[in-house]
Amino acid sequence: MPTTIEAMAERDVGAVARLRLAAFFAGSGRTLAEDATGLRELLASDGFEAAFVARDQGLPIGSCLLVRNEIDPAHDLTPWLAGLIVDQDHRGRGIGTALVRAVEAHAASAGVGRLYLYTWNARRFYEALGWVEVQTFAQDGEPMALMSRAL
Repeated sequence: MPTTIEAMAERDVGAVARLRLAAFFAGSGRTLAEDATGLRELLASDGFEAAFVARDQGLPIGSCLLVRNEIDPAHDLTPWLAGLIVDQDHRGRGIGTALVRAVEAHAASAGVGRLYLYTWNARRFYEALGWVEVQTFAQDGEPMALMSRAL
C-alpha cells in the first residue's frame, strides 16, 4: 500500500500528537493531551484551517497544518503552514513535499494568495519548493526564518 496524504481524522490524532510532541515540544512542558486537544480543535474548526496526515500502510507517519495564527512573536500575517513533521524512518521519500503541497492546494482552494511559515533549520527544503525567506530573527536564542510563498 503506497503512502497517502489525506485530511486528518480523529483516529490520527494520538499518533500525530506523539510525533509533534517529540519533534516540536520536547522539554517544553507541553503534554500529549494538550497537543491532541489542539489538533481536535483544529479538526472541529470552520474548515478553513486544516490538518493533513501522511499514512504508510494505514498508519500516520507525518502531518502538516494550515492555521490562521502561528507562534509568538506573531507577525501580523496570516495564514500559516505549520507543524510539518515526517517520522524519521520515512524521510527522504517526498512525503514532506507532498504534505506541503496538500496544505498549499487547500489554501489556494480557499482563496489564499500567500502563505507564511517559520523554520529554524529547513530553509533549503522550503526554498526548493518555491518559498522565499522574508526575514530572519531570534526566537529562544536561535535564528528563525520567516518565509512566504505566493499561491
